[in-house]
Amino acid sequence: MTAGLTAATTAAALLAAVPAPASATPGPAGTPQAAPGTPLAVPGRPQVVPGTPRAVPGAAASPPGKPGALVGKPNMAIGAPGGAQRRPDAAGLPSALVGGPGAAIGTAVGSSSAAVGTPGSAGIGDAYYPAAGNGGYDVFHYDAALDYAGRETGKVDATVTITAMSTQQLSRFDLDFRGPQVTGITVNGRPASFTRSGQELVVTPSAVIPSETKFTTVVRYSGVPGPASDGSLGTYGWVPTKDGAVALGEPDGTPTWLPVNDHPRDKATYAFHVTVPSDLQVVANGTPGASTRRGAKTTYEWTETSAMASYLATIAIGKFQIRRTKAGKVPVITAVDPKYASSARKLERTTVAALKWEASQFGPYPFATAGGTIDDPRLDYALETQERPVYAGFAPDETFVVHELAHQWFGDAVSLHDWKDIWLNEGFATYAEWLWAEHKGKDTTRRIFKKYYAQPAESPVFNPPPGSPARRDLFGFSVYIRGAMCLEALRERIGDARFFKLVKAWAARGWSASARKRSGTRSAKYGAATTAGFIALAEKMSGKSLDRLFQAWLYQKGKPKKW
Repeated sequence: MTAGLTAATTAAALLAAVPAPASATPGPAGTPQAAPGTPLAVPGRPQVVPGTPRAVPGAAASPPGKPGALVGKPNMAIGAPGGAQRRPDAAGLPSALVGGPGAAIGTAVGSSSAAVGTPGSAGIGDAYYPAAGNGGYDVFHYDAALDYAGRETGKVDATVTITAMSTQQLSRFDLDFRGPQVTGITVNGRPASFTRSGQELVVTPSAVIPSETKFTTVVRYSGVPGPASDGSLGTYGWVPTKDGAVALGEPDGTPTWLPVNDHPRDKATYAFHVTVPSDLQVVANGTPGASTRRGAKTTYEWTETSAMASYLATIAIGKFQIRRTKAGKVPVITAVDPKYASSARKLERTTVAALKWEASQFGPYPFATAGGTIDDPRLDYALETQERPVYAGFAPDETFVVHELAHQWFGDAVSLHDWKDIWLNEGFATYAEWLWAEHKGKDTTRRIFKKYYAQPAESPVFNPPPGSPARRDLFGFSVYIRGAMCLEALRERIGDARFFKLVKAWAARGWSASARKRSGTRSAKYGAATTAGFIALAEKMSGKSLDRLFQAWLYQKGKPKKW
């Protein structure tokens, strides 16, 4: 996530202009907002309009004057009851190494100084996160072998194998890594020299890598990974729990425990081999493989065969109640910390129901498995980690589940080219909440739209415009709510038949991209979604000029008047 809206922001930020329906519940999505003019922070548990990001029970209220930012970890489920949202912006995220020295230098073997080639860029070119990702190569696959010593020390010994293809004559390249001390790196089996500066792990192979050439990098580290934390982003990355740890990466937390090309523009497949004390279990993305016990330790295997953005990678280590069922033909695996054992059956049931319904709305489910994980750290947000969303510190209601599972289509399968287009993730997931309310007969998308539209022009529902929110507001209310309002306005303009055909066509772009990545075909724009691309598809499929509508809802300051 980025620096996001945590649970509490919801309640405090939007005050409803319309009285809450009798059925509305405090905090979560589906609750009406408070009347215009009411101060942002209100005692008690304010209600929010359906689809509004809600606060998780017990979460601290957002700081005064920060209507769009939640205290604690930002996340996504907007509008989920008592729910959490994403964080506003990652500004101020410390670049210091977590759990390791500020710099490490490997032993150079051979010399690349005389070789022909150029260094890959330190940064992939994202305006909001200029240091995120790296240039000069495209990753196909990460194979991460982690040996976790246990909660007492938290130490991890890791061997991470990265298979990539060079996109230029490469003399040097960067990985994003803020984790423990690196103990060695090889490139194509030969020792490579390396240095560290902030999040950049700079690797110089013993020989220049020719352009368009597959190469393998192995990074070994040893130490105690830790979380990233700051006042606006909350806590994320590698987060210790009561009995283990959980990894939650949005927007840039994965480098706290895994050396990666950390940008959604470079998705890859993953394999996890996680060894833990035998009284613990491991849950991760994708499909489970064998678990092998050797003495006092057990190794768990998980494989993500669909290309995945690095911020969506997750590993949860601890004690869980694990349930297995199916949604149609899709295996569903849920894991629940003992603290929330009473919610295990409900999470499974709701996940299955939401998946079946969303497939009818958005097209076939895009991945091999589905599910969800409830773990114990009280982060008060949820994250759409691929195939298996994580609910951190609370049992989600159905609106949260609908929101996070909608991201499997919008955000996970169809990913962002740049973080500034985040509304394509959050607007769609929030609109899925509204559609669910309509499906359940609790409300209509039109009525929800009108409740939000009744807010004053200065409301955080409208500001800043979601099409280019600025990094500090990446997970502000307007990205979620005004983004969803844009989709409702589009639906009304082009009609239901064309709208839902468009939604399925947009979601289907994730399928073709994933097939290319699995086949090992390099594509610089693999899985990359842009606002311009969505607008072009909408105009093509509707046969209408939609410039005015999108300009009004995505880019115009204040409350849209005409579209």
